[in-house]
Amino acid sequence: MKILLLADANSSHVQKWAIGLVNLGVEVALFSFNRAQYDWYSQVKNLHIVYQPEANSDSISVFQKLGYLLHLSRLKKAIDLFRPDIIHAHYASSYGLLGALSNFHPFLISVWGSDVYNFPEKSFLHKSLLKYNLGKANRILSTSEIMRVRIQQFTNKKIEVTPFGVDIERFSPKPKTNLLFKESDIVIGQVKALEPKYGTEILLRSFALAVKQAPHLPLKLFLVGTGSLLNHLKNLANKMGIAEHVVFQGSVPHDLVPEYHNMIDIFVSVSIDDSESFGVSAVEACSCAKAVIVARTGGLKEVIVENETGLIVEKNNVEQTTKAIIKFAENVELRTAFGNRAREHVLKFYSWNENLLLMKSIYHEVLKVVK
Repeated sequence: MKILLLADANSSHVQKWAIGLVNLGVEVALFSFNRAQYDWYSQVKNLHIVYQPEANSDSISVFQKLGYLLHLSRLKKAIDLFRPDIIHAHYASSYGLLGALSNFHPFLISVWGSDVYNFPEKSFLHKSLLKYNLGKANRILSTSEIMRVRIQQFTNKKIEVTPFGVDIERFSPKPKTNLLFKESDIVIGQVKALEPKYGTEILLRSFALAVKQAPHLPLKLFLVGTGSLLNHLKNLANKMGIAEHVVFQGSVPHDLVPEYHNMIDIFVSVSIDDSESFGVSAVEACSCAKAVIVARTGGLKEVIVENETGLIVEKNNVEQTTKAIIKFAENVELRTAFGNRAREHVLKFYSWNENLLLMKSIYHEVLKVVK
C-alpha cells in the first residue's frame, strides 16, 4: 500500500504518523508546504519526501499567496512519480484544498482543529472552501468525538474518529531522574507551546494563588516548551513574586518528552480555545500515571474521565484551577490513585499502536469501496 500524505513536514504529529505507518509496512510519501527543519526522515526506509520548498518564508500562507496552482502542478508530478493508492491530507483547509483540487481518489482528510473551528469563521468564502474540500473527500477523519460534531456542521458525510494516542511503552511511569527539583518538591507542570490559546497564563496565575493560599506546600511550576508568551510569562512571574518557584525549561527533543513528563507530579492543561481538538500532552501525562487537571474545552474534556482519571475545571477560571492544584498537592495518595486510573484509561483507549492499526484498516476499507 502506498500513501501520499499532504502535511507539514515540521509537525511532530505528522512525523509520528508517517514513521508509524512505515513501521506497519505502508510505503509513505510526504508533500509539504514547509521545509523540514531537520532530516528526521532520512534513515526511514520507504518514507519519501516528494516535495518541500528550498526554504521557508517567515510566514507561510499558501492560500494568501495564491500559490495553489503552482503547488497543484507539483502535486500532480508527485502523483505521477509516486503513484499512490491513497492521498491523505492532514488539515482540512490548506492541504485539504490542494488534495481536493487534484481530483485524485481515494482522497482522505484528517481534520486537526483550527481548520474547522477558526478557518470557516473568517468569512463566507472560507466556509465555502471548507465545505468544498470536505465534499471532495472519500473519508473524513477526526481525532475526537467533540470535533466530529463540529465537522458535521459542514458536511453530511460520515466522520470517523481516529484518536491520536501515545506510545504506552515510552510514555510510562518512571522514577524521577532530574536535579532541577528537590525530592520533597511538588511539581506542577505543563509540556506545551507557550502560546495564548493553551492557557499558560491562567496556569501561572493559578499557581501564584496556590502558593499564596498554601504556603506550607513546597510547590514548583515547571513549564516545558517555548513560544510567543515566554518573555511575558517570565515578567509576570517576577511581578507576582513567584519567579523562584518557576522553572522555564524551553523546548526539548521529542524523544525526551517522556522523561520531562515524569519530572511532574501534577500535570495541568487549561487551554482556552476549543480548537485544541484532542489534547495529546494530557494523554501523554496520563500514560505516565500523572494526576491531571484540564479545562472543560475542546477535546481535553473528552480524554479525561471527570473525577476518575483527572479533574476538570472551567476554562479561564483561576479560582477553580487553584483549588484543583491544592487538592492534588495536599494528598499524594489521591494523586497516585488518579494517576493509576489515568494510565489504565490510556492503555484501553489511546494506545498508539492500536490507533495506527485503525488508520491502516480505514485505508484498506476505502480501497475496497473506491476501487
